[in-house]
Amino acid sequence: MDLFNSAFIDNILPFDGTANYHGAVLTTAQCTFFYDAFLKTISWKNDEAILFGKKIITKRKVAWYGESEFSYTYSNVTKKAHLFTKELLDLKRIIEKESKETYNSCLLNLYHTGEEGMGWHSDGEKMLKKNGAIASVTIGATRKFSFKHKETKQNVSIFLENGSLLVMKDTTQTHWLHRLPPTKKVNSPRINLTFRTIEL
Repeated sequence: MDLFNSAFIDNILPFDGTANYHGAVLTTAQCTFFYDAFLKTISWKNDEAILFGKKIITKRKVAWYGESEFSYTYSNVTKKAHLFTKELLDLKRIIEKESKETYNSCLLNLYHTGEEGMGWHSDGEKMLKKNGAIASVTIGATRKFSFKHKETKQNVSIFLENGSLLVMKDTTQTHWLHRLPPTKKVNSPRINLTFRTIEL
């Protein structure tokens, strides 16, 4: 099932989790401002993962920021957070007000074209607040985002537009995988920010 709707969707998941799509929560001017600021000020690096004992370096770039310089491990690689920039704090306040949640960290991904994506996974790292909210913000190109239930294999997809907010919470990470499928139809960049809560 594919959804393409810029309006608020209370829950796009049929069961076993909550994923609220808020539509565009940023103006076009705000998107342009944050896009330019993040390209210039964020410490982007190609992502690294260790799969089956081999080191993989991705084309997409990533960055990790937080309220403190805590460490975070995923894909068998440990990263140390940079301190929030002013622009990240400004965006965080907007997202916290809209989602009615609070966050202390942010993982950023820079996808240069639609050919760069992310495979099936769930954000189930032990350091994350259990069943806590993860706020996903899209700045730039509209991209398809898909969920797949771990047991039933049911699929739900939605198109995330420029300036939009998707909030995943409750048991979503326990029961659902998600991915950003690659596509040759998109030639422009997308910055994705996922605000989350690390429990120290």
